[in-house]
Amino acid sequence: MLVLARKNRERVKMGKKEDDKSMVNAGLAAVAEDVVSRYGGGVKEHIVAYSGIDNEIPEGQAGHELKRSLKSIAKSKVNPDYEKQNYKQQAGFSAEVEETARRRAEERIAGKKPTTSRTDDLGHPNHELFDISSEVDSSGNPVPGSSAQMKFVGSTPEVAVDKMLGKDYQKYIDNDCKMLVPSDYYDGMKAALSHKMDSLEKQIEHLKAKGNYDAAAKKQAQLDKCRKLFKNLRKSNVSNAEAMEARKHPKWSTAKDIAKVAHRAGVEQAKMGAVIGGGVSIIRNMVAVCKGEKDAREALADVGCDTASAASVSYITGAAGSALKGAMQNAKTGALRAISKTNLPGFIVTSTLEVGKSLKRYFAGEIDGAECLEELGEKGYGSISGAMFAVIGQVSIPIPVVGALAGSMIGYSLSSLSFKILKDSLNEAKLAHEQRIRIEAECAEAVKMIREYRAEMEATIARYFSERMAFFDDTFKKIQVAMGTGDVDDYIAGMNAIAIAHGATPQFSNMEEFKDFMASSQAFAL
Repeated sequence: MLVLARKNRERVKMGKKEDDKSMVNAGLAAVAEDVVSRYGGGVKEHIVAYSGIDNEIPEGQAGHELKRSLKSIAKSKVNPDYEKQNYKQQAGFSAEVEETARRRAEERIAGKKPTTSRTDDLGHPNHELFDISSEVDSSGNPVPGSSAQMKFVGSTPEVAVDKMLGKDYQKYIDNDCKMLVPSDYYDGMKAALSHKMDSLEKQIEHLKAKGNYDAAAKKQAQLDKCRKLFKNLRKSNVSNAEAMEARKHPKWSTAKDIAKVAHRAGVEQAKMGAVIGGGVSIIRNMVAVCKGEKDAREALADVGCDTASAASVSYITGAAGSALKGAMQNAKTGALRAISKTNLPGFIVTSTLEVGKSLKRYFAGEIDGAECLEELGEKGYGSISGAMFAVIGQVSIPIPVVGALAGSMIGYSLSSLSFKILKDSLNEAKLAHEQRIRIEAECAEAVKMIREYRAEMEATIARYFSERMAFFDDTFKKIQVAMGTGDVDDYIAGMNAIAIAHGATPQFSNMEEFKDFMASSQAFAL
């Protein structure tokens, strides 16, 4: 019987610890909404770039279908006799789509409405000056200062510079167009242009010294052209290798882009999770140390473990939740797109993690099949209710993170409790005779423990209130009178008395001191 009782106590303790973690995880899922929403929008932009279809825009409206997508470009024909040239040209188109998708993703992540588009998708196919624009005028034309031409040419940065200084590119120079070049060519092209400009300046000086002003004027025109290109050169978000990969392997390229966005979401959410999980753990462990249930070293270790666990769960919630939201946001089904606007993607990930814990314990032999099924039901039920209470909490406490966190924790606790009651009621009639005897013995031991703890708690409360009741009764009466008469000094004195009784040191004892304090540079201590 004693062994059975000890095992029961250990099981209850472990169950309480798991419940606490699950409750925190439900709260972490709730506060992930902003990160999942912003980064999920970024993921959606990469999905649109691959498929060429934006399902958030109704079919038939401008913007629903892109003129070119990574998927459609990859289907372009390649002439075996000009394979290298064909791939290079088509990779340039893929680079435009990739650049646009990455810019739009960053706009989404920043919480802004995306404005960057290819000029082809703005109703200006094969625009003579610009490939990409982030702003249009009242007539729908690309605004020069917010638009750019994209050129992925040349086998080396030096060759690319020579091509862009040729006759075929003169119109871009004349119109002062910004030129987007491969990210891996940018520094090399800048260096090549600098070298050319230095050489031309020396040649001009030499020609002028010899009195050959016509030749010097021609060199000056070349120098001015180099300076203009140097000024307008811009580093794109895409390298030559990435552009070619997007052309030849668009699915893999898109998957890598989604993974990068999801990873960033996970890292950002992990930071928040570590703060929240660590904060909750510090409070719990401080209480445990004060009650003598843990020593300081054990509590410190538990805080570290809880913080790491919360950060890990938050990373997975942020990363996987963003990827899931992005997919749902561009789903063909309107119902899925509507759901993506809620925080359900984050809760789905958290619920999956919680279910995974129970399955891991089952396969490790820590629990049997019946206990596994019970935990799966409880965690699934708790997470769903946690999602509902997160919404209620956010409405009740309209402070980002705080309301959702509180609501989720309350929801998880209440729903888990109600599930246990329902589960016990359902299983009671199905228990075998031997199981009933064992469980009744365990319950008897548990009831005995509950009574002991309750008696201890009631004695502590009675002792505390017998000593403090008169004090609080008298103090609150004084505060009530002060509030009725408008005597601020008496009100402050009453509140200070309560603070002093709890070991605090008030920073002011009357209104005059308060005014002096507010006028001073002294910090306010909570």
